[in-house]
Amino acid sequence: MGEKRTVDVGGREFHRVADELRARMTDGTYPLRSFLPSQRDLAGEFGVSRDTVQRVLRELASEGWIQSRQGSGSRVVKRQRIQSSTAKATRQRQGVTLQPLLSEAFEQPEVTLDVYTLTSESLYGHIRLQAERMHMGLIAPQHIGLRMLLPAESLELPYPTAKDDRNDPRLRRRLLAITRRHTESLTGVLQDLETERLVPSVDIQIRHASLTPAFKLYLLNGTEALLGPYEVMQRPIRLDSGEEITALDVLGLGATLTHYVKDDDPTSQGTVFVDSWQAWFDSVWNLLAE
Repeated sequence: MGEKRTVDVGGREFHRVADELRARMTDGTYPLRSFLPSQRDLAGEFGVSRDTVQRVLRELASEGWIQSRQGSGSRVVKRQRIQSSTAKATRQRQGVTLQPLLSEAFEQPEVTLDVYTLTSESLYGHIRLQAERMHMGLIAPQHIGLRMLLPAESLELPYPTAKDDRNDPRLRRRLLAITRRHTESLTGVLQDLETERLVPSVDIQIRHASLTPAFKLYLLNGTEALLGPYEVMQRPIRLDSGEEITALDVLGLGATLTHYVKDDDPTSQGTVFVDSWQAWFDSVWNLLAE
């Protein structure tokens, strides 16, 4: 008899595998133009069925991460790109991703993150990788402070929507489920760091504002800002029921981010950029968000 695999009831295993593969492509574990492991190897590693792996690969292909060809495997064709105003983000290698910048931020004793985003999906993947570094004893921040701004759950967002029926509520429900699941997981990862005494102090605050995100914003330790637009695209989305819908959606994972670093010159481009977006975030946080 063959090895028994986990049945993917409700899509939880599907999302777990998809999140992990996105994280590995983001942090360079699977570099650009490399091939992912075979479906059989992925199913064995994650303890899931081949059907679940196939669903994940179809999802990653529809998001533009990979290209799959029968008989030749799945090749990585996209990774997060950063256009930086400083040499810091481009030293040592080309095509630096968000992950090294977050890694540098988490190497400081005081870590502060202000994030404005459509969902908490990509942030959860990045934070989980930093938590793994703490468990390995590679970094030891003394305080982590996270403020995250999300769209209000009651807000009627223009995406994702079914291309042929803008009133179809299923993609909206799917987006809310993704956001809630990753927000809960993100909160749990950070709280566990404090409970396990790996980080003496953790402060997590999440608020919602009635604004449709047209971009995502990361403010790191009050000194760096990363800003990236959400590009609207048409792509197939497969529901947990198995039905595939042609949708108008946006993808933050893999979007190009503009990166600036604050310096000692109050009039420099980097300082003005960081201070301006910090002021924007604080104004929405204090005056509009709940």
